[in-house]
Amino acid sequence: MFKGSFVALITPFRNGGVDEAKFQDFVAWQVAQGTHGLVPTGTTGEAPTLSHEEQERVIALCAEVAAGKVPVIAGTGSNSTAHTIELTRMAKKAGATAALIVCPYYNKPTQEGLYQHFKAVHDAVDLPIVIYNIPGRSAVDMNNATMARLAKLPNIVGVKDATNDLARPLRMRIEIGPDFAMMSGEDATAVAYLAQGGDGCISVTANVAPRMLADLHEAWAKGDFATVRQINERLGPLHDALFAETSPAPVKYAAALLGKCEPTVRQPLCPIMPQTQERVAQAMRAAGLLN
Repeated sequence: MFKGSFVALITPFRNGGVDEAKFQDFVAWQVAQGTHGLVPTGTTGEAPTLSHEEQERVIALCAEVAAGKVPVIAGTGSNSTAHTIELTRMAKKAGATAALIVCPYYNKPTQEGLYQHFKAVHDAVDLPIVIYNIPGRSAVDMNNATMARLAKLPNIVGVKDATNDLARPLRMRIEIGPDFAMMSGEDATAVAYLAQGGDGCISVTANVAPRMLADLHEAWAKGDFATVRQINERLGPLHDALFAETSPAPVKYAAALLGKCEPTVRQPLCPIMPQTQERVAQAMRAAGLLN
């Protein structure tokens, strides 16, 4: 259902609020650059610091620019099932194509708890759901057996896999089958994830290198592995630099270097250190994204 280069969109801020004009310009640029899908209000979009009203507005602004040209998978997860249902209903109303729902963080549900959480959202809202499995942020890991069980529900359509376990996609593909969208959530290992049965990547780096990453995934689909390798090597240092401090602070700085937004992040995040700024700038230059 979903494949290729999807961007985990940043949320530009200005004077304490969402910079709506910059955000829509940024989304339009992503579409024009060939990005295959848009993911607003996720971790990279600083959803934990957005108000309910801001989150709804950002999704609506994104869907307005996308205008059916590319899918919009809106982040709607929380560590409360009732709140996740509320946010997912809101995203559907705002025009999202699907919802990206993170495994509930902090409260550490069991595998049965994870199943019941996602089933409750599935049963309450008629919108395709992509499971977001990111143990490093949520402190819980959905195993393949639970994923396969959920995949039997008609509106559970895929996963954003940020486990960095590269044996997992192969096993998942064998267990779940070809119709489940398997998207990497780790830029540095996305090509390896594709090789193990993946369909694409929900990318942080695509915020600043959308055309190159769209080209990479299109080359992969054509079997042009020389081009894939060339782009992957060119972007490798940038993938690393964008996680030198907690994301999305480095990628917002990188986007600011391109004039796409201010580098502002909301507390408890803070601007990146001067040495990280230089590392990001060097990686941007090495990738050919800055003069």
